[in-house]
Amino acid sequence: MKRLPHGPVPRAAGLSAAALAALLLAGCASFSPDGGFGTVEQLTQDRIGQAPKLQRTPEQADAAGARVAELLKQPLTADSAVEIALLNNRGLQASYAELGIAESDLVRAGRLANPSFSFGRLSGGGVVEIDRAVVFDVLGLFTMPLARQAEQQRFEQTQLQAAYETVGVAAEARTAFFEAVAAAQLAGYQAQVQQAAEASNELAQRMRAAGNFSPLDQMREQAFHSDATMQLARAQHQALAAREQLVRVLGLGGAQLGFTLPDRLPDLPDQPATPKDAEQTAMDRRLDVLMAKRATEATAHSLGLSKATRFINVLHAGYQSQSSTGEAPKHGYEIELELPLFDFGSARVARAEATYMQAVHRTAAVALNARSEVREAYSAYQTAHGLAKHYRDEVVPLRKRISDENLLRYNGMLSSVFDLLADARDQIAGVTGAVQALRDYWVAETRLQTALAGRSPGAGPAMSPAQPAAASPAGH
Repeated sequence: MKRLPHGPVPRAAGLSAAALAALLLAGCASFSPDGGFGTVEQLTQDRIGQAPKLQRTPEQADAAGARVAELLKQPLTADSAVEIALLNNRGLQASYAELGIAESDLVRAGRLANPSFSFGRLSGGGVVEIDRAVVFDVLGLFTMPLARQAEQQRFEQTQLQAAYETVGVAAEARTAFFEAVAAAQLAGYQAQVQQAAEASNELAQRMRAAGNFSPLDQMREQAFHSDATMQLARAQHQALAAREQLVRVLGLGGAQLGFTLPDRLPDLPDQPATPKDAEQTAMDRRLDVLMAKRATEATAHSLGLSKATRFINVLHAGYQSQSSTGEAPKHGYEIELELPLFDFGSARVARAEATYMQAVHRTAAVALNARSEVREAYSAYQTAHGLAKHYRDEVVPLRKRISDENLLRYNGMLSSVFDLLADARDQIAGVTGAVQALRDYWVAETRLQTALAGRSPGAGPAMSPAQPAAASPAGH
C-alpha cells in the first residue's frame, strides 16, 4: 500500500464524508418482518390449497401442536393428513431455515463493508509520531446494486425451494394416506378370507373323516387355508408398513400414534378431470421450472458482476491523519488498488460464462422433463380412473350376481356348501383388484396435480397390477 505525501488536502474531508454517508445509507438494509415466508405460504396455497406455518417461537410451536392434536381426534382424511404434515414434519421446518440464511446474505449485500481503522505510534529522540487512517471499500459501494440484485434473486430462489419442498411433503402425505387406508382395508378383507378358509378346512376334515369327502378335495381345502394364512400375514405387515410410512411423513410419535384411519378409500368420481393446457400450466406454475429459470437469471446477473469487476477487484479509499510532537497535524488520504498485472479477470469471466450456459441447458432439460411428466401423469390418471370404474361398474357387480345365483342354487339343493366356498374364493381377486384400482386412482390423481403445478411426481408406476389374495384351488 503506497501512502501519498501528507499535507493539507481540502477535498479529503469531503471524501470521508461521502464514504460515511454511503455507509449510513447502506446500513438501512434490514430484515423483513416474516423472513420472506409469506411468499412461501402464497406459493404453496396456490398449488395445494393449504399453507404451511413457520414455527420460530415456542408460542407458534405450541399452536401447531394444539392444531395437530385436534386433527388427530378424528379419523384422518387426505386433507387433514396434509395439514398435519405441514405443521408437524420436522424435516420441512428444518428446510425453512434456509430462508433465514438467504435473507442474511441479502441484507449483508445491501450494506457497505465495515471500514478499517489503523493506528500507529512511533517515538524516539523526544519525538512522538502518531498515524491514524480510516479506509473504506469504495468498489463495494460501486458494485452494491449488482451484488444486492444477485442476492435478491438467490433469496427468491430459496423461497421457491422452500415451496418446492412443502409441495413435495404434501404430495407424500396424500400418497401415504391412500396407501395406508388401502393396505388396512385389504388386511381386513384378507382376515375375513382367512376365517372363511379356516372354516372350510375344518368342514373338509370332518367330512373326510366321515368318508363323505375325497382326500384330494380335502387337501385342496387345506392348501387354500394355508395360502390364505400366508396372505393374511403379508397383508398385515403391509398395513403396518404403510401406516408407519404415513407416520414418518406426518412426523408423529408417542401418544400421537393412536390415530385412526377411515374404513375405506374415498369413492371414485364419476368422471375424470380434464385439465386445460396441461403442459403450458406446468411451464407457468411448476416450481422446479420456475427455480431453473430464476437460477439462469441469477447466473446472468452474476456474469454482469464479474465483468464489472474484471479489471478492478479491490479498491479502497480512506482518510488519514498524522501528528508529531511539536508539529502541526497533517491530513491526507490513501488509496489501495489491486493492479491487474498477472490476472486480468478473464478467468472469472470465462467461469461465469460457462456457468451461465450450464444453467441454460439445465433449464431446457427441466422444461422438457416437466412436459413429459405431465403427459405421463395424465395418461396414468385416465387409465387408473378407467380401471377403477371398470371394477366398480363391471367386475364387482358381476361377481355379486354370480354369488347370488350360486346361493339360489344352494337353497334349491342344486349345489353344495363347497360350491359356495369356491365361488367366494373366486371373488377374492375381484375385491382385491377393486381396492387396489381405487387406491391407484387416488395416487395417480395426487401425482397429476403435483406434476401440473408443483414438482416432479417422482419415479415409480402410478398403478400396480392386482394380485389375488389367495390362490383359488381348482376342481370345484
